[in-house]
Amino acid sequence: MRRSRRCALVGALVVLLTGATAAGAGAQASGGPLQGTDVGITPTTIRIGVLADVDNAAEPGLFQGSVDAVQGWARYMNAHGGLAGRKVLVDFIDTHLSDTDARNAIIQACQQDFAIVGTSALFVNNVDDLVGCKDQAGKPVGLPDFPVVQTEPVHQCSPVSFSVEGETLDCATMNQHPQTYLATVGTTRYFLSHFKNLHGIYVYPSDLLASKNAQVPLFKSQQQLGIRADQEFDIYGAAPQSAFTPVVQAAKNDQSTYARAGLAASSMVELRKEAIVQGVTSVKVWDCSIQCYDQSFIQQGGAAVEGQYVYTTFVPFAEASTNAMMRSYLQYTGANNADAFGANAWAAGIFLRDVVNDIVQQDGKNGLTRAAVLATAATIHNFTADGMLGETDVGRHLPTPCFALLQVRNGKFVRVYPTKPGTFDCNPKNINTIKLDLL
Repeated sequence: MRRSRRCALVGALVVLLTGATAAGAGAQASGGPLQGTDVGITPTTIRIGVLADVDNAAEPGLFQGSVDAVQGWARYMNAHGGLAGRKVLVDFIDTHLSDTDARNAIIQACQQDFAIVGTSALFVNNVDDLVGCKDQAGKPVGLPDFPVVQTEPVHQCSPVSFSVEGETLDCATMNQHPQTYLATVGTTRYFLSHFKNLHGIYVYPSDLLASKNAQVPLFKSQQQLGIRADQEFDIYGAAPQSAFTPVVQAAKNDQSTYARAGLAASSMVELRKEAIVQGVTSVKVWDCSIQCYDQSFIQQGGAAVEGQYVYTTFVPFAEASTNAMMRSYLQYTGANNADAFGANAWAAGIFLRDVVNDIVQQDGKNGLTRAAVLATAATIHNFTADGMLGETDVGRHLPTPCFALLQVRNGKFVRVYPTKPGTFDCNPKNINTIKLDLL
């Protein structure tokens, strides 16, 4: 009996000591009670900003999908313990397709938010306030920025911005003439391997020089690889269908077999409708980037957009059963609110989550600062957002070579390539290096 009591006592002491050790280790890892470690962080909350062009006359609701996604991401994060043990709060700041409003939004976010996620503003043409944003101690460490849309070169080359899609401009060559660009051409390689004698029309956005120049490396790379340009056009974003009359006439006269527009999805709808009016039947490939991967594109275009090719850099929405993170995006954002910009904004939030988790693992929950986020973001080179994206080197700002090609068939987006659901073509050859003097 005495031996039994001694064993029980020893066992109890082991449990107590082990528990105390674990508790002590946990306290040490978390840095003790949670603190307000930087701007936008309190012991209980962390504020995240989302800057987007939404309310504007030219394209109302343009990047609402990014806002919906970041707000949905916050709900998801809070349902899974928050960030560094703190509840995520989201501040939406509308940039209204204005460079002044974009700069003011950055200043506001610098003062109130720890970081900005899903930035979707076309007119970020001054990053002084982004790069020079001061932390809680008054040091100009910069405001961590995880954008979806980067058209202006200074934004692409911002040292505090990390895009989950990467940048086209090789920023090391920004001050050279010409500059080096890395263009994604995976879909082009597919089209050239499946269709003969592709040649056609390329339509650039003309509202903003930076928006056009963001498309030039892509279109010129396509032409370099073999999809010859019959004619090229500049069309402004809010142009009516009649603005596409000469574009379609050119395609008809040249018997073009290829057509691509770098404008908003609504403009591609107008182009397709005008092609029907003029009876154009020669085009084999109607091509559009991720902006056309939106159910509203099919709703607006109807039968006119049948056969349209689009690509994604993430698991298509209809294949959510293959990826838990895509299911979470649709669940917490709402399937009716889902679009391509939103999917990438959500992925940007997951990138921030991974950065924060790395910091917490290394320095505890009170090690979270803007400087730590920026330093850690640069070390992540194989990001997939839990398989939602193809592998991307975000830390080095490299564009993703990964894509999945879809086509509108019978009013639905249907996977064309690769044929297996939930997969991507990530061939390194999907990135084309091209030299152009655009700056």
